[in-house]
Amino acid sequence: MGGPGDPPQGTPEGTPGGGEDEYRSVVFDESFVRAARLQEYSAEERIAEHAPAVRRRPPAHRGLSRQALVLVVLIALAFGTAVYMGVRHPYQNAAARRPAEPLRMTVIPLAPQGAVPGSTDTASLYAHSPAANFRVGAAGIPLPAARRTAHFSDSQVVTALLTARDYVMRSSLYPEVLTGQQVRPVRLLISPEQLDQFDESFAHPAADGRHAPTGWLVRLDPSRAELADPEIRVQGTLEAAENDSATLEVTADHTFVYALRPVGADAGAQVSLFTVRRELHFRFDLDDLRLRQTQLVVSSLQAGPLSCAEDSAGHLRPLLAGQSAKAGGPAGTDPYVTGDAPALCGSLASSAEPQV
Repeated sequence: MGGPGDPPQGTPEGTPGGGEDEYRSVVFDESFVRAARLQEYSAEERIAEHAPAVRRRPPAHRGLSRQALVLVVLIALAFGTAVYMGVRHPYQNAAARRPAEPLRMTVIPLAPQGAVPGSTDTASLYAHSPAANFRVGAAGIPLPAARRTAHFSDSQVVTALLTARDYVMRSSLYPEVLTGQQVRPVRLLISPEQLDQFDESFAHPAADGRHAPTGWLVRLDPSRAELADPEIRVQGTLEAAENDSATLEVTADHTFVYALRPVGADAGAQVSLFTVRRELHFRFDLDDLRLRQTQLVVSSLQAGPLSCAEDSAGHLRPLLAGQSAKAGGPAGTDPYVTGDAPALCGSLASSAEPQV
């Protein structure tokens, strides 16, 4: 009698151990069968003599396909190009940047009412003048507290103030600029869009309200006067304000007092004081702030003692100790000439001179 696992008719004859052992090597377990991939061939494939009995399936791709990878690269390039063109496109920059205005300048000489007072003691001369409490040099141009505006950060406001302060110092305190030997220290701070006007002013000075070198900087006539004391007295203020969302403006209002003596005079020569009041309006856009440059849009200068009869556009020609203003007023103004600036002149108040 067979065992519990034997067929009902018993084990077939001639097969040791039954047929189970013969096919044991080709029996597949359940997991293999579930994982198997079935593919139904078409009738044409089954009929064709050259059709292989088994067709290899292409290997499964892992990760992104080549087409997907190319698409990702193209999208990344397009996005990068759009960002670059949006930030650096020359037409967008030209449209966003406001064109620089030409500098409008006013130079007003102040004539003394009598002889210019002087002294051999420079310290005493300062002590008896309205500049007695002025500070020396850059110390007289302090920076105000910088506060952010609606569209500009604290650091941008500080940059504008520092650049304006640097311009005031270079154009009013540098000895090589005062004596007309150099203009480069000032020129380096001018916006490129104003450089043509700047260069034209020094190549062809004119009292037309646009091309006077003394509108850009303090420039003494080197053939007439020299500094008797390098410690120039200064007092004034700097103020920053937002003009619009793309522009900062800084106003500088300072009074400078120079101790002068005749060129080539010895140390015992009398010294006189020369006073210059400058009000400058600076404008900054984002490019100016990045490059530490500025657009100077308005310059107003009053200086004395000067003679109204002498031209003050190219150089300031101070009257020195004991000298008086020449007779005659400023150059005539023709009201029929358009685009020309009127010739101006004022009187220097006696209270503005040292009481010696």
